Amino acid sequence: MPEMENAALRIDTVASIGDIPEPVWDALAGSGNPFLRHRFLAALEHSGCTTTATGWTPSHLVFRQDGEVVGVIPAYLKHHSMGEYVFDWAWADAYQRYGLEYYPKLLMAVPFTPSTGARLLFSDRLRAQLDPPALHRALDRVCQAAGGHSWHLLFPNADDQVLLDAPGRLHRLGCQFHWLNRNYNSFEDFLATLTSRKRKSIRKERRQVAEQGIGFEHFTGAELPDPVLETFYLFYQATYLKRGQRPYLNLDFFRALRDRQPEQLQVTMAVKNGEYIAGALFLLGQDTLYGRYWGCLEEYDHLHFETCYYQGIELAIARGLRRFDAGAQGEHKLVRGFEPQLTHSWHWVAEAGFAGALSRFCQEEAAQVRAYREAALDALPFRQDS
Repeated sequence: MPEMENAALRIDTVASIGDIPEPVWDALAGSGNPFLRHRFLAALEHSGCTTTATGWTPSHLVFRQDGEVVGVIPAYLKHHSMGEYVFDWAWADAYQRYGLEYYPKLLMAVPFTPSTGARLLFSDRLRAQLDPPALHRALDRVCQAAGGHSWHLLFPNADDQVLLDAPGRLHRLGCQFHWLNRNYNSFEDFLATLTSRKRKSIRKERRQVAEQGIGFEHFTGAELPDPVLETFYLFYQATYLKRGQRPYLNLDFFRALRDRQPEQLQVTMAVKNGEYIAGALFLLGQDTLYGRYWGCLEEYDHLHFETCYYQGIELAIARGLRRFDAGAQGEHKLVRGFEPQLTHSWHWVAEAGFAGALSRFCQEEAAQVRAYREAALDALPFRQDS
């Protein structure tokens, strides 16, 4: 694989997360973000969710200096754009219309996970040696060496943005809605910051869930028995099947997640007449609660909001977590106190004839996203004096 400008620094790709020892990976990734841990990515691979057969060929990047691993990036060579949440279907369609190959592409991201976090898992030593132009040139070469026609790095955090922010490169913006914990001691503390109308609306929604005879049970990973996990998985499958899709994840993955990361797993199950009727799965980070998967078989008034959002807010408050990331999309989160946050992604295409058009597209899209975020900020339900 190609060397960088620094001749002592080399980048390799490996065909499995198992080719990198867990202590080496986790020394760079840390344990605070559950999605970046070696065991999370290994669970995806070993369960068959991220394999060549599913269009996710593991191609993780390993940065070595003088024989020592000084950086890694989770990466996959892909033949489709599913499970990414930064949509480039229009780009692929344009390539096809001109008779050009868009796939395979090199994707640097956590599969099926539209959550901002570190993507450049670099040592301080490596980070200090790099600048954005050099990093981009290196990724361009790595992509071409791997046989990719483009590369895409999704949802980097602020530290990574510093190393990615190179003029003239393709940069896309998105917008999500996150709940921020401003030192609340209870859900009522949070409600007190909202306007009277929104406060009453949320209380009414929660009351109507209770009036339907619905309660909740909570399980940490260590407490989660197979029958409950299997019932949750049935609900999770239903969410996809209702949309005519096959679920991205299988039961083996969720079992591995429970068994390998129990301290970061929380499942909330809705109960009616002694039967489970819905469930939501959360993962706990160092300072963030991640709401990831949900499902039900029958519809109940406001059950989705209660299970996925209000129960999550209560969990974040109880655990002292600063942020609740409840997933992509969802303007309905805005009126429930979730605030608009910009997300980022960086891209490169080998086809020079498309680079200019895509650059204009990204600039126009970014202006629209920024305007959308400003409008969303104006629509937040908080009291002016809170």
